[in-house]
Amino acid sequence: MHNENNLNRTRVKRKHRRLKKSVRHFILFSFLIIIGVFIFNLFKVEEVSTDLTKTKQEQSLKDSEKQKQEQSTNENKKQETVTETTIKISAAGDFTLGTDERFEYTDSFVDEAKTNGLPYFVEGLGTTFLEDDLTTVNLETTLTTATEKADKTFTFKGDPSYTQILELGGIEAVNLANNHIFDYLDKGFDDTISALKLHEIGYFGYDHHFIKTIKGVKIGALGYEGWGDNPEIRNTVEQDIKALRENDVEIILVHYHWGDEKQYVPNEEQKSLARYTIDSGADLILGHHPHVVQGIEEYKGKFIVYSLGNFMFGGNRNPSDKDTFVFQQIFHLKNGDLTNKKEINIIPFSISSVSNRNDYQPTVLSGSESDRVLQKIIDVSNQINGVDWLVYESDVNEVNIGQ
Repeated sequence: MHNENNLNRTRVKRKHRRLKKSVRHFILFSFLIIIGVFIFNLFKVEEVSTDLTKTKQEQSLKDSEKQKQEQSTNENKKQETVTETTIKISAAGDFTLGTDERFEYTDSFVDEAKTNGLPYFVEGLGTTFLEDDLTTVNLETTLTTATEKADKTFTFKGDPSYTQILELGGIEAVNLANNHIFDYLDKGFDDTISALKLHEIGYFGYDHHFIKTIKGVKIGALGYEGWGDNPEIRNTVEQDIKALRENDVEIILVHYHWGDEKQYVPNEEQKSLARYTIDSGADLILGHHPHVVQGIEEYKGKFIVYSLGNFMFGGNRNPSDKDTFVFQQIFHLKNGDLTNKKEINIIPFSISSVSNRNDYQPTVLSGSESDRVLQKIIDVSNQINGVDWLVYESDVNEVNIGQ
């Protein structure tokens, strides 16, 4: 019996050992499976990570290519939307719309106005000032009914209604900086400005700046008495031009009332002041006062017209020299910015429609008379700095341009 019990215990122990061994094998097998699954997933994650990295790189390349294509498209669109603009500006010399009250002779400017009416004075202009974009002239008179006047040799005034002559002629703005605008003192000056405003004529000179937007382009005009080239006027001109540029003005005209009367060649101070003004940023210089024409100079790609002479001049019944001209320049802009392209036109005029007196009716010349005046301008230009500017002039083919 005892032996049988021992045998049973031995069997149970063996069975228990076999069971423990089976459990250990199961646990080991399970552990190996878990390790295998972990290693498999590890490689899978790396593979997925690698795929994601490749996908991101590919997407980045696609985005970069797309960005380049969009940039190229935008550049092409910019090239396709280039806007070219031309602005034609005309300038003429002295407009004395009126006379000195002491000139009581027949056929004075006042007499012609009473007899023929105001449209009479612009009959010889044709469409010169009507077909451009802007015309500026020098208004060398007062437009006033004031009676108190300056103590000087000549004092000019015209009735304020004479402002309509400017309007009829197609003139948009006038220079006031000259030696006759204060002939009737402050009252005459103020009346002149009031008359100009009434007829919507722009004005500039001294502290007055003119700005007008044409075809989306800002154009500015300044005016000065330029009797000498000195630090004071240089500083004023430089600051005024700077102020216009800060106001986004693209084309700047500067009128100068200067020089010596009846002299066909500008003096040295005219030349140095003009060139300084170009250096300071002006795009075109327009001069008057000598009562005769002076030459034209091209300086650093800009034009200096030293004297345009008289034009509609009620201050003299019969000047010995009736030659004058209109200077036109066509400015070329690309996307609103001024380019270096230049084009000018010189239109010879006489201040009168008849040769034996001044009838105050400026008339465009043609044929041999036109050629004569153009040749005169060429000759006086040759006494400054040559006539290289003729390459920009549109109507010189039939004119002798010899030195």
